[in-house]
Amino acid sequence: MTGSQSANYALVRGLPSTYEKCLTSLDPEVPIDLSLARRQHRSYCETLGTLGLELVWVEPDDGFPDCCFVEDPAIVIGDTAIISRLGAPSRAGEEVAVREALRPFKKIRKISGPGSLEGGDVLLVEDKIYVGLTTRTNQSGLEQLRTLVSELGFKVTPVETARGLHLKSSCTYLGNGYVAMVPGRVQEGTFSEYNTIEVPPEEAPAADCLRVRDRVLVLEGYPATKRRIEAEGFDTISLEMSEFEKCEGALTCLSIVF
Repeated sequence: MTGSQSANYALVRGLPSTYEKCLTSLDPEVPIDLSLARRQHRSYCETLGTLGLELVWVEPDDGFPDCCFVEDPAIVIGDTAIISRLGAPSRAGEEVAVREALRPFKKIRKISGPGSLEGGDVLLVEDKIYVGLTTRTNQSGLEQLRTLVSELGFKVTPVETARGLHLKSSCTYLGNGYVAMVPGRVQEGTFSEYNTIEVPPEEAPAADCLRVRDRVLVLEGYPATKRRIEAEGFDTISLEMSEFEKCEGALTCLSIVF
């Protein structure tokens, strides 16, 4: 999360054999192709490696169908890793392996109950941290984060969200002062000090982009969003992530870049 443009590592976690049981509010009758999901995940990880990141692998755990969405259990800011208290009860425990994988690299801090905080709700934009208040992240989690990062010089701003599982389901930071966002899904004026790239509502999943070094990873299949990002001078790489979209996941969800 800290400065993906100058990052050296990406923490990733493989898919468990139980991935088809992942949490989702989308149509449960749409089947997940586990073999395809693994191929897509492999391509994603290979792309991160090609862009110069060293992969830090966490083994999957069949007890946690959602564990490949490794962004949620920890927030990395500077030399600190803040271990989440996940908002979905079935995911409690995913953070243990992630914490141990980050321990050699970062100072460890944690969110405690009754707070809940998931990495998908935490958007770092330069020296500001925007936190979505959602079903997965509450006010207590936000206030604990504010206390933990205050000494690091970051300002924490709460964001009310209208739709989407996480804040980053609706907006992500591309660098260079640009935010990609779906209009109407976050508080009006939240990103008024930045340049915004509007993601058409019919392409809403494409709002979750991942900046790595000098490239922006975008979801395959959303041509209008890709064109708009490229029109602002960004070089993109498209990745097919259909089997993760079925679980309301996308590009930031599958790694912690630091």
